[in-house]
Amino acid sequence: MPANYDEKAGSWTAQFYYTDYTGTRKKKFKRGFKLKKDALEWERVFLEKQQADINMSFKSFVELYFEDMRHRLRASTVDNKRYIVDLKITPFFSQMQLSQIKAADVRRWQNEMISVINDRTGKPYSATYLKSINNQLTAIFNYAVKYYDLKENPCHKAGSMGKKEADEMEIWTHKEFKCFISAFEDRPQSRLAFEMLYFTGLRIGELMALTPVDIDLKAKTVSVTKSLQRLNKADVITAPKTPKSLRVISLPDFLCNDLAAYMRKIYGGPGNNERIFDFNKWFLKRELERGCKHTGVKKIRLHDLRHSHASLLIELGFSPLLIAERLGHEKVETTLNTYAHLYPNQQSEVAEKLENYKL
Repeated sequence: MPANYDEKAGSWTAQFYYTDYTGTRKKKFKRGFKLKKDALEWERVFLEKQQADINMSFKSFVELYFEDMRHRLRASTVDNKRYIVDLKITPFFSQMQLSQIKAADVRRWQNEMISVINDRTGKPYSATYLKSINNQLTAIFNYAVKYYDLKENPCHKAGSMGKKEADEMEIWTHKEFKCFISAFEDRPQSRLAFEMLYFTGLRIGELMALTPVDIDLKAKTVSVTKSLQRLNKADVITAPKTPKSLRVISLPDFLCNDLAAYMRKIYGGPGNNERIFDFNKWFLKRELERGCKHTGVKKIRLHDLRHSHASLLIELGFSPLLIAERLGHEKVETTLNTYAHLYPNQQSEVAEKLENYKL
């Protein structure tokens, strides 16, 4: 049905009939389009989504994919995926038919991404970021294969780009952390936040969501039950990243004392449901940069404080299972895969110890 112009409103209207999934014929109506082509495009995309087959455009299929994913993934995860797909993937494949996208098309897209120069850094995208982008495209095609009978995933034939892990994980030793934290003697909130990250391995969102009721100073524990995420320009409290992220972390005495003193100063005592760390991660990033500049300690990412905690536990001789539980990893294999390179040379140690049992 052609689009109609509403002279009174000064805009175009899309109106047409379609058959829904029950076989019922319905009329669809939407007004407010500035151009006729916009109204007709909206009609085309709507009808493609109703048909939901692999001959629809990539752009339309992406909308179906995210409509499904938003019911199954955390809102922050969907937002992150959407950001990458809309910015790095959809512009290239937008009007291609899903069923017509071949491995050669994926290779051309990969080469384009590899050649991009990041405006912020003046350098190409990192290998880990390229891998992350490629994973999003692979996930969309896997979804099409599994639920819409696409014959094969062209990403599998094209091969991947980038790599999963960075060449070398940046961590701070305890000596480096002591030097860094000396820059915050007059900034108690920032000091305590960095101490919590380094000595507990909390994720940034988990730290920012903490309230006094999550802290049990008698038991010397912190309970991780929620996370703070930035969604649609608003701070939102959500469930932690995974079921295993729900955990109780033991605290050393000095950290309990620091928490008690800080909460007395800010809240007049525990029991308050307000956030202990009422800032966003951008504030903490600036503080990290300031501390590194002031002390000369090498700059790392905020998330690397979590890696530094794991490194400290490994140095102290704790098992991968205990570290996995403390960090909230779903599987101990995640811990082993992530931090295997931080363990000392176990093979030579085994040989040395077996020497003591020689006949």
